[in-house]
Amino acid sequence: MPSPPSDCALLILAHGSTENPDSSQPSWELADALQTSGPFSKVYCAFWKEEPSFRQVWSMIEEREVYAVPNFISEGYFTRQVLPRELGLDGPTTEVGEHLVHYCDPVGIHPTMTKLLVQRARDLLPGDLTLSEVSLIIVGHGTNLNKQSTEAIKAQVAAISAWEEAGESFGEVLDAYMEEAPFVADWATLTRFPTVVVVPFFIADGLHSYQDIPVLLGLETNPTAAASQQEVFRRNPTSLQGRTVYYSSAIGTDPAMATVILDQVMAFNTTHLS
Repeated sequence: MPSPPSDCALLILAHGSTENPDSSQPSWELADALQTSGPFSKVYCAFWKEEPSFRQVWSMIEEREVYAVPNFISEGYFTRQVLPRELGLDGPTTEVGEHLVHYCDPVGIHPTMTKLLVQRARDLLPGDLTLSEVSLIIVGHGTNLNKQSTEAIKAQVAAISAWEEAGESFGEVLDAYMEEAPFVADWATLTRFPTVVVVPFFIADGLHSYQDIPVLLGLETNPTAAASQQEVFRRNPTSLQGRTVYYSSAIGTDPAMATVILDQVMAFNTTHLS
């Protein structure tokens, strides 16, 4: 895949939050990492719920050519409507004032995510554990308002189910959701194996991954403090309902997400500029 020119900028687009102190942190950390080791002249971040906002960020960017990558899990309302509207985009490449902006696909739908999810789950488990006796659950939000919100998760579950490394694969790979069936609260009846690994398919350790999902799983009885201030991710494993449960932090917090962003930039070049 062709690499971006060295005099262009990268713009990481994320949701952010006015309530959750950990929401924007993964995007800022990715920006720092890609500024140090990536091919871009400068790396910027912009947010829907924090500053700099999508509309504010253009005055901060000096580079003519900009790759904008949504740090979002799925293709849907935000990536197809909100971001293009707020950024002034009308297609894959748009002239926005003095900038030439290339609008990439969101990180969550890139095939590289499959390897990242598999590695995140395997890193939680003891090295001598047989994967064929492990249930892996990929958890998303789910909503009856937008069916596209589950497509990225279902695609990853299908890809992981077909994944084999050194002749070994998970006993089963399931998708589960907070607000639609199959519900993550039913994890014990959904799974068949004695060891269960749960990976939240979210960009940040926000309200869902550090408050809602632990309660739905039974890891916590009540919502807790921010992820950076509590222990739910650091006390693996937990014995629940006769199973051994491992719970991961959100996949978007993995430093390897920098590779996914680069892969989406190169995929854009292959599709639209080559």
